[in-house]
Amino acid sequence: MTEVKHRTAETNGIRMHYAEQGTGPLVVLCHGFPESWYSWRHQLPALAEAGFHVVAPDMRGYGGTDRPAEIDQYTLLHLTGDIVGLLDALGAQSAVIVGHDWGAPVAWLAALLRPDRFHGVIALSVPYLPRGKVRPTTLMPQTADAVFYQLYFQAPGVAEAELERDVRLTIRRILYGGSGDASRQLEGDSAGPRFMVPRSGGWLARRPDPQSLPAWLSETDVDFYIGEFTRTGFVGGQLVPQHRSQLGAHGPLCRGAGDCSGALYRRRP
Repeated sequence: MTEVKHRTAETNGIRMHYAEQGTGPLVVLCHGFPESWYSWRHQLPALAEAGFHVVAPDMRGYGGTDRPAEIDQYTLLHLTGDIVGLLDALGAQSAVIVGHDWGAPVAWLAALLRPDRFHGVIALSVPYLPRGKVRPTTLMPQTADAVFYQLYFQAPGVAEAELERDVRLTIRRILYGGSGDASRQLEGDSAGPRFMVPRSGGWLARRPDPQSLPAWLSETDVDFYIGEFTRTGFVGGQLVPQHRSQLGAHGPLCRGAGDCSGALYRRRP
């Protein structure tokens, strides 16, 4: 079996770093927030051994991929266009696309708008949600004491300051805090739903720091993420949830899709 190789591709106006392994039909793995290609470190060799050419990019704003400063460069159409352009750079006509967390909407939209390029979708954590009639942020809950976590990420500078204050603690709390282990630890928590952020606390306030790491997470793993986000900061990846409410056509995504804006409202039979 081939080893993991690291390469860079020109796609959709940016330079994208990706890890790849194996030969065969193409599978593209899109990570979530705040993660990197490294989130797929176990799946890369497993899929390669199963006979696939598997590619795991650092998504726009993360790791070794470019991090545009402008918030309007992080729409879902930009992110999906990046993956279409990556297929072009790889010389691949089509692929199965896999998405986790914020990578899942990219996977869903890629198959919706470009079924000629993506013939299969695997989505983890986030189901398909068609575009609604109002901005998603207008429907997100908020109380006098707390706001929905995506609303917390809307104000520039606020979340970045919290996340970058102590990168090691941030990474430990995020990776452990979103797990089933933490869910069991928080059973009976009277502070309210886990996706609400206390106005007087912050996003990390209700994410516990484990006394010891669980079996599925090593110090080596934690150190990798710490190195990445210490080097890049959280701003680029942070702009992905910040831009949750806006979409705009861009780049190679719409080639072959006809009226791209109309495609946002179509459902495939």
